[in-house]
Amino acid sequence: MIVLRTLAPQTLALGVTATALLIGCGDVTVPEGTSESTSGSSGSGSASGGGGGGGQGWTTPACASVSGTAAVTFTLDEGATLTPTTQSLQGLGYTYGLVALDAPNTLVAEHQGQIIRSTDAGCTWSSLGAVASPLTLRAAPGGIAYAYQDNSSPLYRVEGTTITKLTAPVDGILGLGVDAGKSAHLRLGDAFGGLWDSTDAGATWMPNGVPAPVGSGPLVYRYGFDPGALDHVVVGSATSGAHVSTDGGMTWKASTGLGAHSVNVFTVVISPKDGDVVWAQGIDLDHSNDPGSSGRTIWRSTDGGLSFTAVVTQTPEIVLRNQELLAAHPTDPSVLYFVFGTYFQGYGTDIYRYDQATGKVTTTHNNYNDVSALAFSPGDAKVMYLGLTSDAVN
Repeated sequence: MIVLRTLAPQTLALGVTATALLIGCGDVTVPEGTSESTSGSSGSGSASGGGGGGGQGWTTPACASVSGTAAVTFTLDEGATLTPTTQSLQGLGYTYGLVALDAPNTLVAEHQGQIIRSTDAGCTWSSLGAVASPLTLRAAPGGIAYAYQDNSSPLYRVEGTTITKLTAPVDGILGLGVDAGKSAHLRLGDAFGGLWDSTDAGATWMPNGVPAPVGSGPLVYRYGFDPGALDHVVVGSATSGAHVSTDGGMTWKASTGLGAHSVNVFTVVISPKDGDVVWAQGIDLDHSNDPGSSGRTIWRSTDGGLSFTAVVTQTPEIVLRNQELLAAHPTDPSVLYFVFGTYFQGYGTDIYRYDQATGKVTTTHNNYNDVSALAFSPGDAKVMYLGLTSDAVN
């Protein structure tokens, strides 16, 4: 059994210094290779198949290797095998930003300060220009992508081959949503629970609604915006769990089921297929000293985030980190992907798949240091694109 010392949350909101907010940043055990495990309760969640919209013109990648970048690859079997890249990752770099657009076969990503784009379903990539790094990306209708630096102010619009630098209304962006019916309508969340609106593609901004009741000071970790309904947003925060709004921040309700008293909710994602399904990941601080789990949990909601049920807890085979990458399946709201990866002792990366229908977590493994972003082909959800991380021991 290998034990690691992990770092504090990568994007902890500015000013959050209380020890309780950092619980869980101590020992983490590298899993020992179990491929299937049962965790949490299976519940009664719904499953839906079929294709999603927006995939017109998309094809399966017709290449045996990826060229032009080493930062992005793809898999057709949920990470069991990854398509090789003709280049190698160099230095320290993260690919937090990776999106598949509604323009046929077009993806956009950011790695080591370069916006890169592919127009052949991820086979070949070229650079569009230099930006701040690292960036998180969000897709918008009309083949547009927006990019922002988490817990900071750099903000960009990528349209075709043009990168436009925008001025953010706040110093700390902790989430960005796009209106599914209008690419110029954006909403972002700040470190104090406030929402900001733009109706001109990010050129100007106005505050929207009232701040979520997350306590005094910047205590927000992450916003999850509903891909199908911009007014629906769930915000995860330090110690106070999560709050949900369905009217664009005009009113807020506290989420239940996350823990009896104090909970850190690091990550929130809303299903693209069913906005009632919300996934959250964090630490139940009342159980932070529990052997094995340390209170680390993934919760699931079927009422838009008003109430949650624990579905996955940390085990020797399943590692949950602060602000874990969560990727909701685009057409099946019962399925969630999450990852654990590290360069330590050449461990590589586990890609976990949780299925609410069975209550089980299955695992695939690859030799890359980490996967920091995951996107699905709009034409076929079996095609998964992975943003890769380059790490090294200092």
